[in-house]
Amino acid sequence: MAVAPFLFPLRVLRQVLLSLVITAVLIGLLLRWTGIAAGDVLAAIRHVDPLWYGIALAVQLCIYPLRAARFACLLNHEGWHGQQQHATPAALIPVTMAHSLLAYLLPAKVGEASLMWYLGRGWQVPASRGTAVLVVSRLLDLVCVTGFLALACLFVGYAGLAPSADKLVWLGWILLPLAGLMAWALSRGAQLVGMLAAMLRPLCQRTGKLGAGVQRLSARLQAALREIPGHRLRRAALWSQGIWVGVFLFYALLARGFGMEHLTLAEATFGAGLAILFSLLPVSAFAGFGSQDAGWVIGFVAVGVERALAAESGLAIHLIYAAHIVVLGVLGHAWARRRAARSVEAPSSSG
Repeated sequence: MAVAPFLFPLRVLRQVLLSLVITAVLIGLLLRWTGIAAGDVLAAIRHVDPLWYGIALAVQLCIYPLRAARFACLLNHEGWHGQQQHATPAALIPVTMAHSLLAYLLPAKVGEASLMWYLGRGWQVPASRGTAVLVVSRLLDLVCVTGFLALACLFVGYAGLAPSADKLVWLGWILLPLAGLMAWALSRGAQLVGMLAAMLRPLCQRTGKLGAGVQRLSARLQAALREIPGHRLRRAALWSQGIWVGVFLFYALLARGFGMEHLTLAEATFGAGLAILFSLLPVSAFAGFGSQDAGWVIGFVAVGVERALAAESGLAIHLIYAAHIVVLGVLGHAWARRRAARSVEAPSSSG
């Protein structure tokens, strides 16, 4: 049985080991800052309310079909009809499970590239089209995270649900137009990226490897955005909103299970949204540990949660989420490989 080529390169192993070291340092600093011990986190996991945990797990399971539906929406448009196998949302569910695992645990280039491998082996999707689908999906994620966080800031701020309500209102009015600007830029993406690349070309030509890298990135981004028609992009944006409602609801439900029943959905969305934004920082921590948890603590402390409780719940929920991702990802990988094997055998048997 062939093994996916992105799983075992030595360079990837070095990156993972470096990520583990950085993760250990960041978590150590977080534990020292909040004054809790690792045993407190494990104790918190053992005492989580089973009802809230069960509901949160059900919500997380619903996110995978939504992600699969978004992939199918972006893949199955008229311009690519007949050039690849039709990918139904149901068939793409195991791909989303496996891709989520690899993107979560492995360094970005390697983990994200797994999507192109699964699509190529299972549905003969060219790598350039798989890249286009991935890039557009990630940009939609960024728009949704920013937009939901902005709305949460405004709601919490105007309702006076946080000690520094005026600062949250200020932050919300910065993030909301930023999300709108990113959404507009995404809808006009290919043209805007082309214009920006043309403006930066003289500067890039004078900055050596950095400039060349920027030019290559802008060319790939422009090509990716040009591949997806506008009506498919708008439909995928609707699926993206459902995905992120599910993500924030998952975190809010588990927050209640860890003793924060007094928080409103908006307050929990603010705390979780800040954690997700922190996880996007260019810090090579393993599975986002350290950076995401610091964002969780800062966000929930801002809405009045005790620092120790915020740290315990943040690390505990992160561990629970990671465990779910691993179990579901392994199952999805086995499922997706069976689809890829059947797809490879079908042409040879017909010939």
